[in-house]
Order: sequence, then structure tokens, then C-alpha cells
Amino acid sequence: RVQLAESGGGSVQPGGALRLSCAVSGIDLNDISVAWFRQSPGKGREAVAGLNRDGTTTYADSVKGRFTISKDNAKNTQALQMSGLKPEDAAVYICAAVCQSTWRACLAGNFNYWGQGTQVTVSS
Repeated sequence: RVQLAESGGGSVQPGGALRLSCAVSGIDLNDISVAWFRQSPGKGREAVAGLNRDGTTTYADSVKGRFTISKDNAKNTQALQMSGLKPEDAAVYICAAVCQSTWRACLAGNFNYWGQGTQVTVSS
């Protein structure tokens, strides 16, 4: 059974940083695509960052230069380093793994496995 478990969420002031981690079990992260999505009240789920199996990274325009997605195959974890956080970054962040569609379709939400989410709050 594949399971994804996020950690690292919390509350920070604007301009602060957080590192989210996603521990994956039941599947080897090596050679698979992973991503982070976020969802906030009144908004649909949006892709924040994706790491394709070929090593290509994709970021939402709103987070480019501030967020970095990474994967540790040895530890079977993926992470999202966030800096320069803004109030509009507040959301539930959800990790995802394994997508066998086009990368565009993957970033639209066609991942096979999802975590439960971790809350990120940004306020002064």
C-alpha cells in the first residue's frame, strides 16, 4: 500500500521560511514524478512545484525563485523548501507521487498517490 505523509507545516510571518517534507512508503521514489499542490478556502487545488522523472522541475509563476522542490531517493522522501513566504501562500500543502500522463496533465492533478496535507499559515 502506498502512503504519503507530509510534515513541516506551521505558522510563519511574512518573509519567513518553511521546509515541508513528504515521507513515502510502499513505492520507490527513484525514477518517478513527484509534486506539491496547495489548496486554500475558496480556491481549487493548484500545482506549486513538480519534479518530473527526467529531472525537470516546474514551478507555479507565483512561487518561482522562492520555492524549491527536491527528492531524496535514498530516504524515499520529497521536500519543498519555501522562502520569502507571503500571506497568499497560506494553504494546505499536499504532496503527490507517480503520474503516468503528460506532464501538463500531471500538473493538472493526475497523480496517482496523495498525502493528507499539512497546513501553512503566513501572517504577522
